Amino acid sequence: MPLQFGVDQFCTHPDRYVANHRLGLITNPSGVDSQLVSTIDRLQQTGQLVALYGPEHGVRGHVQAGEKVATYRDPKTNLPVYSLYGRTKKPTEEMLAGVDTLVFDLQDAGCRFYTYLYTLLYALQASAKYQIPLIVLDRPNPLGGEIIEGNILDEEFTSFVGYPIPIRYGLTIGEMALYFNNVFEIHAPLTVVPMTGWRRDNYMLEQDMVWVPPSPNIPKIDTTFVYPGTCFVEGTNLSEGRGTTLPFEVVGAPFIDAEHLADVLNSLDLPGVRFRPTTFVPTFSKHQGQMCHGVQLHVLDRRTYQTVRTGLCLIETVAQLYKEFAFLTPPKEGQRHFFDLLTGTDQVRTLINNRQPLTSLFVQWEDQQAKFRALSEPFRLY
Repeated sequence: MPLQFGVDQFCTHPDRYVANHRLGLITNPSGVDSQLVSTIDRLQQTGQLVALYGPEHGVRGHVQAGEKVATYRDPKTNLPVYSLYGRTKKPTEEMLAGVDTLVFDLQDAGCRFYTYLYTLLYALQASAKYQIPLIVLDRPNPLGGEIIEGNILDEEFTSFVGYPIPIRYGLTIGEMALYFNNVFEIHAPLTVVPMTGWRRDNYMLEQDMVWVPPSPNIPKIDTTFVYPGTCFVEGTNLSEGRGTTLPFEVVGAPFIDAEHLADVLNSLDLPGVRFRPTTFVPTFSKHQGQMCHGVQLHVLDRRTYQTVRTGLCLIETVAQLYKEFAFLTPPKEGQRHFFDLLTGTDQVRTLINNRQPLTSLFVQWEDQQAKFRALSEPFRLY
């Protein structure tokens, strides 16, 4: 059966869901149907679309990570575009005026610190508060739906890059909506429009669909497999490859010996991956314009590759080898380390700073993964 997204099912029979409703759409360029027609265009054809809402990176996907998204009028549709990554991240009553139903269509990366998850969570909270129905158009998890990795975030580290779920959670965006709505006791009027033709054991999604980058630095499905591990590098003085053609696939710094680092990492025999020495010069972000030496991660077996463990072992190894390595300090006194917000705990940073192995932590996390699997099982649609 060919892969059909939630938007395909929704637009085939829109009257089943939104007869005569005025629609607000949370989306970006990744919101397309199976023929790559924009969800904005599909819904505008119904004559019911009245407002757009932009997550991080914006409705048109042109804004770099962390930059605020403006509220403006979309030049193509002339519809108002309300920012969900600016002064407020949650739809307000004023933003929702004149909207009967909210529709959510964003491609997720299958990873806890990808902010679209919390755009979804806040949309659910607004839906519950104002009793405006929310329809989530389901999309594939590019990492598949079998494997769960990492810890469940400690609640004290909750932020817009993390709530209490595992780092790699193995649910689709629609399943995640059901999980949030029930386990977090939001109780929004939620409908999930499912896909057809997607399997949880599909680790080669590019064979079934054309990948539209959901954000500027997730250009390929390959990127999504390394991202849940190498994104931790953002909390250090290493470059995670922003400003190169291989964001999150290359990691390095001016002070690293690439050949030696690759040899040490390959000696760890981490499953499903090889490290190749490389050099690169970021055009922006950390070490802009400087020659960085490091490694490129080549995922050879997506089924056995442990992305979270690999990323943390990489950082642990660099910290052991190079005194120049450092975790970035918080910009203001009293703020959390960004690395801790990403890992959802301060244990990882503490162990690395004290040169103690992370192995025992990985074992502890297995119980948390089993707990989440049991909690999330009722919300699996496929």
